[in-house]
Amino acid sequence: MKKFVVFLIFVILIVCGISYSYIINKANYNTVKRENQQFKDYYEKEVYGADIATIINKAVDSNTKNNINKDKDGLYIENQTNSIKIYIKMKDIEETYPMELIVNSGVEKFLEYYNKIQFKCTKIEYHKNTQNVKSMLFEQITS
Repeated sequence: MKKFVVFLIFVILIVCGISYSYIINKANYNTVKRENQQFKDYYEKEVYGADIATIINKAVDSNTKNNINKDKDGLYIENQTNSIKIYIKMKDIEETYPMELIVNSGVEKFLEYYNKIQFKCTKIEYHKNTQNVKSMLFEQITS
């Protein structure tokens, strides 16, 4: 009888461990999916400068929340798991700018000049390990 009770407790512990692992993995998957969706919604879509400012603010908030370090130039350092970078390619000057440059110059200043200008997300990359959004490229399509 004692062996049966010990065996039953052992089986219950194994089932609980497997269930716990499944629930944690499912929760992590849903979190990644939800966080990615807020960025993936913009892929191959035309948006205005105001939307770009919103996306940049979301990326900065995400990097801050995830304690992503910056280099000596103030650019976020990729960490292979949950860092995110936004790049904006300006058509009128044929230059690509990282989001940090816009943040450091002032998002308000960006909005002043590019609020009604249209952009399109032409490229999105993901971290290999976590499938989190790694970077996005927005290209200016109107002047």
